[in-house]
Amino acid sequence: MNTLNTLPLAPLLERLFEQADAATSPALAGISREERERLMHSKTEYLDFYSRIKDLWLPVSRSTGTLLYLLARSTGAHHIVEFGTSFGISTLHLAAALRDNGGGRLITSEFEPNKVARAREHLAQGGLDDLVEVREGDALQTLSSGLPEAIDLLLLDGAKALYADVLALVEPRLRPGALILADNADFSPDYLARVRAPGSGYLSVPFAGDVELSMRLG
Repeated sequence: MNTLNTLPLAPLLERLFEQADAATSPALAGISREERERLMHSKTEYLDFYSRIKDLWLPVSRSTGTLLYLLARSTGAHHIVEFGTSFGISTLHLAAALRDNGGGRLITSEFEPNKVARAREHLAQGGLDDLVEVREGDALQTLSSGLPEAIDLLLLDGAKALYADVLALVEPRLRPGALILADNADFSPDYLARVRAPGSGYLSVPFAGDVELSMRLG
């Protein structure tokens, strides 16, 4: 069984990827490259920055989406946490894996209300909304409580400056062998230093160009 390749999810994902490819952000175009780099690394201005570019889709790539599904399926994941829902493309891939694993729960966090609403619509259209809890707000608050006792997989794909902070929130619930996938991790050097450090409790490796894949050691 592969929910990714069946109705109603397969054509929905194709449509969403096409919309994401065509999307533009006039607000982002108006921010210089230097200022963009500074804001992406800021732990105090991230809400303002991402609010300004709220029309930007920021999805995972098609290959990373498939990778998420593959990792969740191959590990038999039933409890997943996601930081950065955006319009829900990555969420759909992860929820499809939960469906094909026999069920489970995906908790995902997004602070932009319009994206939360759109993601919920897409999950309903894909027939996967029963598996997903979308929490609206700053992930430093929304993911600070109410998490599963044992988390199988964590996706980091929100504000890059917060990767290490979100990991610290979720870390006590990561089971031995849990996987952490950080998209565009090169923008979060403190996170990379954390998971790559000897004795950190993680085995970590760059993967697929713009992804860091890590495993929580026992």
